[in-house]
Amino acid sequence: MSPQNNAHGLAVACSPLGDALAARMLAEQLEVPFLGTVRPRDVREYPVLLFADENGLGLQVTGKGAPGPVRAEFVTGKAGYRRDHGGGTGQMVAKAVGLQKTRQSLRVVDATAGLGQDAFVLASLGCQVTLFERSPVVHALLSDGLARAALNEQSAPLAARMSLQPGNSIDWLRRAGEDAADVIYLDPMFPHREKSALVKKEMQVFRTVVGDDDDSPELLAAALAVATYRVVVKRPRKAESVSGPEPATRIEGKSSRYDIYPIRALPTGS
Repeated sequence: MSPQNNAHGLAVACSPLGDALAARMLAEQLEVPFLGTVRPRDVREYPVLLFADENGLGLQVTGKGAPGPVRAEFVTGKAGYRRDHGGGTGQMVAKAVGLQKTRQSLRVVDATAGLGQDAFVLASLGCQVTLFERSPVVHALLSDGLARAALNEQSAPLAARMSLQPGNSIDWLRRAGEDAADVIYLDPMFPHREKSALVKKEMQVFRTVVGDDDDSPELLAAALAVATYRVVVKRPRKAESVSGPEPATRIEGKSSRYDIYPIRALPTGS
């Protein structure tokens, strides 16, 4: 497949230490070219690669001077630090989901999982989290990140509370019965309005590959029909709410906020 026929200009490749067989199978699954063993800085035909190396699978910008890969990382980096030194139920996402109000282990559906960072925080606080990510590229990154986390002694118990599912969360929600989840969490990708110079190059490429979630109103409506206790929507701090009912309350941070749609009171017992 030529770059012209590949909508995102995406290919799969690996380093000498990457899993070439798994990379080739992933390319076949995604129906994109497999370039074999390459150096991303030498690739010109494709602006971005799914690149397998000794550290796992990453979304890698090509060309000289490109930033490092974007990964679903649950062992090291920010996730590792938050696992070991996190703010507990005082973290904004934990407050929004309601973990300060209940001692029960909540069943959370993260319907737009992305790279899984919020899901990982919730799992670290005892939630059972079901993740949906409809972008096949990001789904592959998540699957790789969770597999690596399962092999790490500190992260494995948390990864065991995270279940990555195939398919589109809207389809699942519309088929699910009432009370299929205690809390449904949405963090949709919205049209980006910042000046491009202010956006990191890797996130520009990430958005190009993933696209925007234009069906967020339908997703919110489907979530409200299924959640037992509440729906939580993460938004840029100054952005409009998702079209539909107005949130009952908000939790605001410096750059983002959480719109909360309560359905009934959370259980207080253990």
